Amino acid sequence: MTAIVEIRGLSKVYASGTAALSDVNLDIREGEILALLGPNGAGKTTLISIVCGLVTPSSGRVSVGGHDIVRDYRAARALIGLVPQEVSVEPFAPVWTTVSFSRGLFGRPRDDAHLEKVLRALALWDKRHARNNELSGGMKRRVLIAKALAHEPRVLFLDEPTAGVDVSLRREMWDVVRQLRDSGVTIILTTHYLEEAEQMADRIGVIDKGRLLLVEEKAKLMREFGRKRLTVELVAPLAALPESLAARGLAVSEDGTRVTYDYDTRAERTGIAHLLAAFAAEGIAVRDLSTRQSSLEEVFLRLVEENA
Repeated sequence: MTAIVEIRGLSKVYASGTAALSDVNLDIREGEILALLGPNGAGKTTLISIVCGLVTPSSGRVSVGGHDIVRDYRAARALIGLVPQEVSVEPFAPVWTTVSFSRGLFGRPRDDAHLEKVLRALALWDKRHARNNELSGGMKRRVLIAKALAHEPRVLFLDEPTAGVDVSLRREMWDVVRQLRDSGVTIILTTHYLEEAEQMADRIGVIDKGRLLLVEEKAKLMREFGRKRLTVELVAPLAALPESLAARGLAVSEDGTRVTYDYDTRAERTGIAHLLAAFAAEGIAVRDLSTRQSSLEEVFLRLVEENA
């Protein structure tokens, strides 16, 4: 798949000496959703700000649609839409004026049909004549997305797009983002809601202390770095683990009716067959078995801890 954003050797060191980014290399594919995950201060917003032309890099280069963001910044910036973390819109301006003005800033000709399409997709059409200060926080975030889409960008950056949005509205916005991806827009989002990345992203990038630790297909990441948990439900409760099972890394529930066993999905042998054989040898009757895959949150925390 063609890369629409190419980042090579990107670093940013502020005047204070703080290294926000260190030698970041990344290709972002056209038409994908890439989620950038990382703790506070990891460098996510700095990376986005450099690509969008808001922050000057210390070294390295970035191109968007083949246009260098420094040498050909006008053409590069015209391909980009940005939804920032902060909700900042002119409070007394109507929604329609806000969105149409944003289109004009990029020198795009008037196109009421496109703006109507954007507002309808974001469930803002009925609010087009309302002033921004009359809208809820969630609706204001939708206005920010509408502003970012007004000039028909090919790449959309969403920096914490659903922060402070209630659960139902967050899920509605996920649907909007998927529709944008399906229409051909490349989407890069940062989020603290790992469920959001797990639900929407095609690929996951993990950044910490200014270093890009990895970028991987979501499904492959879950397979390679995830762990599974086997839960064994017992016929009769255990007061304590027999000595023969004590060294196997098992955990017994408080009521003694369940035993859990974590294992690495990458391992050649999981040890489950030997574990069940040991249960049988000890005369422990098993009622049921179930497994659960690690969540993206667990995978993320494990990666950050490994690279601490």
